[in-house]
Amino acid sequence: MNISVVIPLLNEQDSLKELYDWIANVMQSNRFSYEIIFIDDGSTDDSWLTIMQLSQKDENVKGIRFLKNFGKSQALHAGFAKTQGDVVITMDADLQDNPDEIPELYNMIVVDKYDLISGWKKKRYDSIISKNLPSKLFNWAARKTSGVKLNDFNCGLKAYDNKVVKNIEVSGEMHRYIPVLAKNAGFTKIGEKIVQHQARKYGETKFGMDRFINGFLDLLTIWFISRFGKRPMHLFGALGFLMFGIGFAFSLYLGVDKLFLNPTGRLITQRPQFYIALSTMIIGTQFFVAGFLGEIILRTKENKQRYLIKQELNL
Repeated sequence: MNISVVIPLLNEQDSLKELYDWIANVMQSNRFSYEIIFIDDGSTDDSWLTIMQLSQKDENVKGIRFLKNFGKSQALHAGFAKTQGDVVITMDADLQDNPDEIPELYNMIVVDKYDLISGWKKKRYDSIISKNLPSKLFNWAARKTSGVKLNDFNCGLKAYDNKVVKNIEVSGEMHRYIPVLAKNAGFTKIGEKIVQHQARKYGETKFGMDRFINGFLDLLTIWFISRFGKRPMHLFGALGFLMFGIGFAFSLYLGVDKLFLNPTGRLITQRPQFYIALSTMIIGTQFFVAGFLGEIILRTKENKQRYLIKQELNL
């Protein structure tokens, strides 16, 4: 099979039929063998009913229905697990991603041998204040932190070699950082393509300030995981050694001062340096313990499914 199209969605019933027709037309006109996997992430409208109708009409349409809303990352993870195509295309269900981009994205993976191509919505039709400016700030921080030179990390339209999606773990809200996850997994040929951005035709945007804030928190998480995920003791041990060393130095100073330099002076417990020494040594010990616990958890963790599937179609 040439292409798997993975589409996570939440309450997008109005756009699904139009999106399907558009994708199917592109696939058939280019003679691609394909599958379209819709992942219904707990929709409360008739999105699943529409997916069922499409799957009955076309066996290339497949569906996964979550028991409740688990998030876009979990939806992508479930879709990636089911893909069979040599190239995997992800896009949003709101018609803001243009399926006409698919053939060129496919060629960039198959012919140019990229591991991953990320779309760049250079010209956007979103609100400047509510989405454009936060996105620019977010993308700048992501570039600086991750070292992946992309202009638009959050674009839903991406193309992957199948090996990439089968070897990365997308969890939490990490869908924004799939290029970083791919790089950390060893897939380093990552490119970018300017894609056409469509104005939203139906429904309302799911973007809010909470997602913006969570995005930066996830950025810190992925920075930590990429640097110290396999060796947490390197970070916590270094911090623990530093803090404990500061405390020990203060303790040594207080001891020498009391025994040899000023034996008749104030009691050690009456001096502020005593509490600095005590606090930093305790904090240092706690960092060491955190590092040990991190190493133990890393070596004993079990993979646990993060979502529950209620129903599947044609899978």
